[in-house]
Amino acid sequence: MNSLLRPALSLILLMTLLTGGAYPLLVWAVGQWAFPAQANGSLVRDAQGEVRGSALLAQAFTDERWFHSRPSAADYATLASGASNLAPSNPALGTRVLAQADEQFDAQQGPVPLALLTTSASGLDPDLPPAAVSYQVPRVARERGLPESTLRALVQAQTRSPAIGPEVVNVLALNQALDRLTSQSR
Repeated sequence: MNSLLRPALSLILLMTLLTGGAYPLLVWAVGQWAFPAQANGSLVRDAQGEVRGSALLAQAFTDERWFHSRPSAADYATLASGASNLAPSNPALGTRVLAQADEQFDAQQGPVPLALLTTSASGLDPDLPPAAVSYQVPRVARERGLPESTLRALVQAQTRSPAIGPEVVNVLALNQALDRLTSQSR
């Protein structure tokens, strides 16, 4: 029995050191060397160097002066991220979407884009389709006292085309660009 126990315990100890220590340390070191910004959370900083968020996570922008992110079922909390898990047949989903649509509806622009009414799978998607951002331009222009054409140009400048999928706008990056634009015009 002792002849079987010693090699088994040695193998467990060796594998624990390799897979629980050496390998994670190696992956961390390669990440810090090759992709330091991404390995540290893709943090977004303002002009003063203060962390304002992550390029990978949505934030709650509720003031009418800002472009708003899509809704979050977890109130933008990373620990509780996830979808609402409400089926399309669930009346609670319809009630929530209708309430948000009524709140955001602008008769001059027509129906509210679906991306502004529904949550993403994680509840933390930082990007919106350009149409959902453009829908918000009149409100932000009115609140900020800026011409709509200026904001539409800003949205176009912040629109990016990922390798896979449709064009998107990162709402945090857009709001930071809006903040820079507003501070320059003062």
